[in-house]
Amino acid sequence: MIVCMYVCIYVFIYLVLPAKPENISCVFYYEENFTCTWSPEKEASYTWYKVKRTYSYGYKSDICPSDNSTRGNHTLCSFLPPTITNPDNYTIQVEAQNADGIIKSDITHWSLDAITKTEPPEIFSVKPVLGVKRMVQIKWIRPVLAPVSSTLKYTLRFKTVNSAYWMEVNFTKEDIDRDETYNLTGLQAFTEYVIALRCATKESMFWSGWSQEKMGTTEEEAPHGLDLWRVLRPATVDGRRLVQLMWKKASGAPVLEKALGYNIWYFPENSTNLTKTLNTTNEKLELYLGGKTYWVCVVSYNSLGESPVATLRIPAIDEKSFQCIEAMQACLTQDQLVVEWRSSAPEVDTWMVEWFPDLDSEPSTFSWESVSQATNWTIKQDELKPFWCYNISVYPVLQDRVGKPFSIQAYVREGIPSAGPVTQTDNIGVKTVTITWKEIPKSQRNGFITNYTIFYQAGDGKEFSKTVNSNILQYDLESLTRKTSYSLQVMASTSAGGINGTTINFKTLSISILEIFLITSLVGGGLLILIILSVAYGLKKPKLKHLCWPDVPNPAESSIATWRGDDFKDKINLKESDDPVNMEEDRVLKPYSSPRDLIDKLVVNFENFLEDVSTEELGKGQENILREEKNEYVTSPYRPYCPPISPEIPQRKSQQPCSRIPEGICLETTEQLLSSVPNLGPDRICEEGEPNPYLKNSVTTREFLTSEKLPEQTKREV
Repeated sequence: MIVCMYVCIYVFIYLVLPAKPENISCVFYYEENFTCTWSPEKEASYTWYKVKRTYSYGYKSDICPSDNSTRGNHTLCSFLPPTITNPDNYTIQVEAQNADGIIKSDITHWSLDAITKTEPPEIFSVKPVLGVKRMVQIKWIRPVLAPVSSTLKYTLRFKTVNSAYWMEVNFTKEDIDRDETYNLTGLQAFTEYVIALRCATKESMFWSGWSQEKMGTTEEEAPHGLDLWRVLRPATVDGRRLVQLMWKKASGAPVLEKALGYNIWYFPENSTNLTKTLNTTNEKLELYLGGKTYWVCVVSYNSLGESPVATLRIPAIDEKSFQCIEAMQACLTQDQLVVEWRSSAPEVDTWMVEWFPDLDSEPSTFSWESVSQATNWTIKQDELKPFWCYNISVYPVLQDRVGKPFSIQAYVREGIPSAGPVTQTDNIGVKTVTITWKEIPKSQRNGFITNYTIFYQAGDGKEFSKTVNSNILQYDLESLTRKTSYSLQVMASTSAGGINGTTINFKTLSISILEIFLITSLVGGGLLILIILSVAYGLKKPKLKHLCWPDVPNPAESSIATWRGDDFKDKINLKESDDPVNMEEDRVLKPYSSPRDLIDKLVVNFENFLEDVSTEELGKGQENILREEKNEYVTSPYRPYCPPISPEIPQRKSQQPCSRIPEGICLETTEQLLSSVPNLGPDRICEEGEPNPYLKNSVTTREFLTSEKLPEQTKREV
């Protein structure tokens, strides 16, 4: 007994039976096979299955053939004709077996009418019906492998060519005709559709597969309508402004709709008699309008008629627009860009959303879309370009008035900038330098610039970095090393990453301008103080004073008269006498005192000296040149020459050598001696003479005056 117990426990512990088959599902492929599947758990060992069936309402039974996919862990088995009868009820049970034992599933019951699956129908035509708008007629062939006596139910799905969303229509066909038709209505005019069809017996839970897709186009109609928008440019000096009109097919218009042209007319508000009309085949037009309020109307037309009129009010230049949008934001979902805004005017329920790429140049195209009964707008990311920045503006529209827009910028996808910033250095100092860089062009940013990072390194030393906000384009680096070479670059970053700009090299100064100024000031100030002290000390020393400020000779005291020796000195030594006549002559002969007259006086005396020398050599044997010499007038280069008169020169009572007279007195005596001749009368005729070469630099005409009392004075002296 105890041994049997241990054996049972051992068997229970170490025997592993297969998992019980579950989720049994069977399908009757009409006139082809009856197939069942199940889903066991993952088996740890090799398992094979056996499918038992009862049919003919329970009167017969069989097992799925062993060669029909029941070996080797297969979970599918099919029963083939002729043992398949319809209608009928089947029971199915699945056994799973491995080396350790067998386990059976629950018995399941199946009605063949409920699990019948037919072939899909075959569509052979999708065409519009002549004269019937917005409809296509679909024709197909009933499936061959479908119960002839059964009613079939159908599902028709359709979509426009460029759409990703299907729409479905369900209907039933009770007739058993070979060719079936169905009229699909409520479509858009002149639009191409894609059609697909499937079917099933009325009692079955299984649908056939979808038929092959077929395309068809509805009939054309007059244009559906237009969406009209404008871009207002600033007014010019003459008060006119450029208005860019743009239009497109209205939302919901047929995809294939084509217009042959567009009629445009515009007029000032309340002045319809000033209407102007234009025609174009383009979808945009530029108008130069005045400063008043204008109305613009546009219609499109084709061979079948015209579209409804699209109107737009252009406000006056001085008109104030209302503003009601308080805030706006943009966010990205899985595959869409969503823009939401908050309004303070509940009565506004229509909005115009405008967007265009933010490029370095003026945008050439604008996109817009009208939104009603909502304060959000959604666009698929596929409709916007990645790495492009878009300006998105929302305009409130209240009846025919357009308010002030609210604008934001957004990317549907950001990336690393295509190029880094261009960097340069300014104001290089001893320990500081100013770094400036330019903004990356908009076309190369690929995202919002979040920050800039400055990397700099001294030679092979440690690299340092500084991060600044995206609105800063200049930074001052400090605490650098004197007289050191640095390499530097600036990295621009977006949410996707960053890229480095150009690398630049610079070297800090060894000495700053301020230091140079301070050193120069100290040295110069010291030298100045030293000079001042030296000068102050030297003024107290006569020798140093005489060295710095030597005596300048007085031309009036020149020693030129001493060149002739004692004889000439004796002749001109007439100044010694205290004769009042000579004193009076001195007063007469010195009417001038200017420096220039003094120089001319010296020149005249020197010339007289030369003439005296010449006369002495020619007058052989003459003992006293003063007694025999004839007075001559010496003319300046600009004075006419007059023949001299030979009066007798009165002798002085006493003559002393000129050497005993001071030099200044000797020169004055010489001049007085030469001027002591009688003055020429006014009636004397003078002739022009050659200018004296010794007085060629003299521009002053000199006259020697003779006192009228000279004879009497001479007589007294004798």
